[in-house]
Amino acid sequence: MQKRLVLDQTQINITISRFCYQLIENHDNFENTVLLGLQPRGSLVLDRIIERIKEISSVAVPFGYLDATFHRDDFRRRELPLRANETRIDFLIENKNVVLVDDVLYKGRSVRAAMDAMIAFGRPKKVELMVLIDRKYTRDFPIKPDYFGRQVNTLESQYVSVEWKSQGFEEDAIWITEKAPKK
Repeated sequence: MQKRLVLDQTQINITISRFCYQLIENHDNFENTVLLGLQPRGSLVLDRIIERIKEISSVAVPFGYLDATFHRDDFRRRELPLRANETRIDFLIENKNVVLVDDVLYKGRSVRAAMDAMIAFGRPKKVELMVLIDRKYTRDFPIKPDYFGRQVNTLESQYVSVEWKSQGFEEDAIWITEKAPKK
Protein backbone atom coordinates (compact mmCIF):
# COMPACT_ATOMS: atom_id res chain seq x y z
CA MET A 1 0.00 0.00 0.00
CA GLN A 2 1.40 3.37 -1.01
CA LYS A 3 1.52 6.06 1.68
CA ARG A 4 2.25 9.76 1.34
CA LEU A 5 3.20 11.76 4.42
CA VAL A 6 1.11 14.90 4.93
CA LEU A 7 2.32 16.04 8.38
CA ASP A 8 5.07 14.58 10.55
CA GLN A 9 5.33 14.82 14.33
CA THR A 10 7.15 18.16 14.27
CA GLN A 11 4.65 19.67 11.83
CA ILE A 12 1.71 18.40 13.91
CA ASN A 13 3.22 20.01 17.02
CA ILE A 14 3.69 23.30 15.18
CA THR A 15 0.10 23.13 13.90
CA ILE A 16 -1.28 22.47 17.40
CA SER A 17 0.72 25.44 18.75
CA ARG A 18 -0.56 27.66 15.93
CA PHE A 19 -4.14 26.61 16.68
CA CYS A 20 -3.64 27.56 20.34
CA TYR A 21 -2.26 31.01 19.56
CA GLN A 22 -5.10 31.63 17.09
CA LEU A 23 -7.67 30.61 19.71
CA ILE A 24 -6.05 32.81 22.36
CA GLU A 25 -6.05 35.77 19.94
CA ASN A 26 -9.62 35.24 18.74
CA HIS A 27 -11.33 34.34 22.03
CA ASP A 28 -10.71 36.82 24.86
CA ASN A 29 -9.60 34.61 27.77
CA PHE A 30 -12.23 32.08 26.68
CA GLU A 31 -14.83 33.95 28.78
CA ASN A 32 -17.67 33.03 26.44
CA THR A 33 -15.98 30.22 24.46
CA VAL A 34 -15.98 26.45 24.87
CA LEU A 35 -14.10 23.77 22.92
CA LEU A 36 -15.77 20.50 21.93
CA GLY A 37 -13.84 17.53 20.56
CA LEU A 38 -15.82 15.35 18.17
CA GLN A 39 -15.65 11.75 19.33
CA PRO A 40 -13.68 9.68 18.80
CA ARG A 41 -10.76 11.23 16.93
CA GLY A 42 -11.38 14.93 17.53
CA SER A 43 -11.04 14.35 21.26
CA LEU A 44 -7.42 13.27 20.73
CA VAL A 45 -6.69 16.56 18.95
CA LEU A 46 -8.58 18.55 21.60
CA ASP A 47 -6.58 16.97 24.43
CA ARG A 48 -3.37 18.20 22.83
CA ILE A 49 -4.81 21.68 22.32
CA ILE A 50 -5.97 21.94 25.95
CA GLU A 51 -2.57 20.73 27.19
CA ARG A 52 -0.73 23.26 24.99
CA ILE A 53 -3.00 26.19 25.98
CA LYS A 54 -2.21 25.41 29.64
CA GLU A 55 1.51 25.59 28.80
CA ILE A 56 1.11 28.91 26.95
CA SER A 57 -1.29 30.72 29.27
CA SER A 58 -2.86 30.27 32.68
CA VAL A 59 -6.41 30.29 31.32
CA ALA A 60 -8.65 27.32 32.11
CA VAL A 61 -10.54 26.59 28.91
CA PRO A 62 -13.97 24.95 29.24
CA PHE A 63 -13.97 21.84 27.08
CA GLY A 64 -15.90 18.66 26.48
CA TYR A 65 -16.31 15.68 24.19
CA LEU A 66 -19.30 15.33 21.87
CA ASP A 67 -20.55 12.13 20.27
CA ALA A 68 -22.83 12.59 17.27
CA THR A 69 -23.28 8.91 16.33
CA PHE A 70 -27.07 8.87 16.69
CA HIS A 71 -27.41 12.13 14.76
CA ARG A 72 -25.65 10.87 11.62
CA ASP A 73 -27.71 10.54 8.45
CA ASP A 74 -26.11 7.17 7.69
CA PHE A 75 -26.66 5.68 11.16
CA ARG A 76 -29.08 3.01 9.97
CA ARG A 77 -27.58 2.46 6.52
CA ARG A 78 -24.57 0.39 7.53
CA GLU A 79 -24.16 -3.36 7.62
CA LEU A 80 -22.87 -3.20 11.19
CA PRO A 81 -24.28 -0.70 13.70
CA LEU A 82 -22.03 2.18 14.68
CA ARG A 83 -20.67 2.16 18.21
CA ALA A 84 -21.38 5.27 20.19
CA ASN A 85 -18.74 7.05 22.22
CA GLU A 86 -19.15 8.98 25.43
CA THR A 87 -20.43 12.55 25.41
CA ARG A 88 -18.86 14.48 28.29
CA ILE A 89 -20.11 18.04 28.48
CA ASP A 90 -20.77 19.39 31.97
CA PHE A 91 -21.85 22.89 30.97
CA LEU A 92 -24.44 24.57 28.78
CA ILE A 93 -23.44 26.10 25.47
CA GLU A 94 -26.39 28.50 25.34
CA ASN A 95 -25.25 31.78 23.75
CA LYS A 96 -21.58 30.71 23.80
CA ASN A 97 -18.98 30.57 21.08
CA VAL A 98 -18.29 26.91 20.35
CA VAL A 99 -15.18 25.61 18.61
CA LEU A 100 -15.69 22.09 17.27
CA VAL A 101 -12.40 20.19 17.00
CA ASP A 102 -11.85 17.18 14.73
CA ASP A 103 -8.94 15.51 12.98
CA VAL A 104 -10.10 15.37 9.33
CA LEU A 105 -12.87 17.22 7.50
CA TYR A 106 -14.05 15.02 4.65
CA LYS A 107 -17.69 15.13 3.56
CA GLY A 108 -18.91 17.33 6.41
CA ARG A 109 -21.44 14.79 7.61
CA SER A 110 -19.90 14.37 11.07
CA VAL A 111 -19.88 18.14 11.56
CA ARG A 112 -23.52 18.40 10.48
CA ALA A 113 -24.42 15.63 12.93
CA ALA A 114 -22.41 17.35 15.69
CA MET A 115 -24.38 20.56 15.16
CA ASP A 116 -27.59 18.58 15.71
CA ALA A 117 -26.16 16.88 18.80
CA MET A 118 -25.00 20.19 20.30
CA ILE A 119 -28.54 21.52 20.53
CA ALA A 120 -29.17 19.24 23.54
CA PHE A 121 -26.78 21.53 25.45
CA GLY A 122 -28.25 24.85 24.29
CA ARG A 123 -28.18 27.09 21.27
CA PRO A 124 -24.68 28.44 20.61
CA LYS A 125 -24.06 32.05 19.65
CA LYS A 126 -21.43 31.03 17.10
CA VAL A 127 -19.85 27.78 15.91
CA GLU A 128 -16.33 27.51 14.50
CA LEU A 129 -14.60 24.43 13.14
CA MET A 130 -10.97 23.43 13.69
CA VAL A 131 -9.43 20.45 11.87
CA LEU A 132 -5.92 19.16 11.32
CA ILE A 133 -6.67 18.18 7.70
CA ASP A 134 -9.20 19.72 5.31
CA ARG A 135 -9.93 17.40 2.39
CA LYS A 136 -11.01 19.97 -0.17
CA TYR A 137 -13.50 19.29 -2.96
CA THR A 138 -15.25 16.39 -1.21
CA ARG A 139 -18.12 18.02 0.68
CA ASP A 140 -21.66 16.69 0.85
CA PHE A 141 -22.56 19.77 2.93
CA PRO A 142 -21.47 23.42 2.57
CA ILE A 143 -19.13 23.30 5.56
CA LYS A 144 -15.63 24.70 5.76
CA PRO A 145 -13.17 24.98 8.63
CA ASP A 146 -12.29 28.25 10.33
CA TYR A 147 -8.94 26.77 11.39
CA PHE A 148 -7.05 24.03 9.54
CA GLY A 149 -3.57 22.59 9.61
CA ARG A 150 -3.28 21.58 5.97
CA GLN A 151 -5.60 21.43 2.98
CA VAL A 152 -5.16 18.41 0.75
CA ASN A 153 -6.61 17.36 -2.57
CA THR A 154 -7.62 13.72 -2.41
CA LEU A 155 -9.47 11.21 -4.51
CA GLU A 156 -12.44 9.14 -3.36
CA SER A 157 -10.11 6.12 -3.49
CA GLN A 158 -7.84 7.67 -0.85
CA TYR A 159 -7.99 7.79 2.92
CA VAL A 160 -6.40 10.24 5.38
CA SER A 161 -4.92 8.32 8.29
CA VAL A 162 -4.03 10.14 11.52
CA GLU A 163 -1.61 8.17 13.69
CA TRP A 164 -0.90 9.06 17.32
CA LYS A 165 2.01 7.82 19.39
CA SER A 166 -0.43 7.47 22.31
CA GLN A 167 -2.29 4.85 20.28
CA GLY A 168 0.80 2.71 19.77
CA PHE A 169 2.23 4.19 16.59
CA GLU A 170 5.93 4.92 16.30
CA GLU A 171 5.31 8.68 16.17
CA ASP A 172 2.53 11.15 15.44
CA ALA A 173 1.95 11.40 11.68
CA ILE A 174 -0.75 12.03 9.11
CA TRP A 175 -0.74 10.01 5.89
CA ILE A 176 -2.73 9.75 2.68
CA THR A 177 -3.19 6.12 1.70
CA GLU A 178 -5.23 4.19 -0.84
CA LYS A 179 -8.42 2.66 0.52
CA ALA A 180 -8.49 -1.11 0.53
CA PRO A 181 -10.50 -2.41 -2.44
CA LYS A 182 -14.00 -3.68 -1.54
CA LYS A 183 -14.44 -7.41 -1.88
